[in-house]
Amino acid sequence: MASKSNPFTFLQQVRSETSKVTWPSRRETMISTVMVLVMVIFAALFFFAADQLIGWVLSFVLNVGN
Repeated sequence: MASKSNPFTFLQQVRSETSKVTWPSRRETMISTVMVLVMVIFAALFFFAADQLIGWVLSFVLNVGN
């Protein structure tokens, strides 16, 4: 169990740990954002195409009896 400390000590520890974090640069953030957007568009197009194909196959199979 964690030992209890006063809020001032806690904030000092938080500040100390935050200073150890390696923050990404603006360029790294922009590249990651663009990569995520490209993958989202790719996934959306893939699932749209798969949905259309499955719908077409089902309508073909279900309308064969008519």
